[in-house]
Amino acid sequence: QVQLVESGGGLVQAGGSLRLSCAASGRTNSRAAMAWFRQVPGKEREFVACIDWSGGVIYYADSVKGRFTISRDNTKNTVYLQMNNLKPEDTAVYYCAGRDSGILSVTVAAYDYWGQGTQVTVSS
Repeated sequence: QVQLVESGGGLVQAGGSLRLSCAASGRTNSRAAMAWFRQVPGKEREFVACIDWSGGVIYYADSVKGRFTISRDNTKNTVYLQMNNLKPEDTAVYYCAGRDSGILSVTVAAYDYWGQGTQVTVSS
């Protein structure tokens, strides 16, 4: 079983930056595909970004393209989400997810394990 723990969330003004981290422990799989999703109350969880095991294949949601960067350090079993030029509409709980098959997906149901989430709040 894999445990994911997100950190790095907080309150930031519009235009600011935050860096989220997702640390994996337990039966980790360096070949797993990893992703970030986000959710606001009353709405479905939505895809933000995903990365393959090598870091060579990455996808972003159109809403964050050019502002967010996903990366991973397999030696530390950690995935990152660098968020720049944040906007109030980026306010959400951000979740890290992993998929052991290594196949990238933008859908929630495709992922095998999830973290507990970290709150990001962007003030205008």
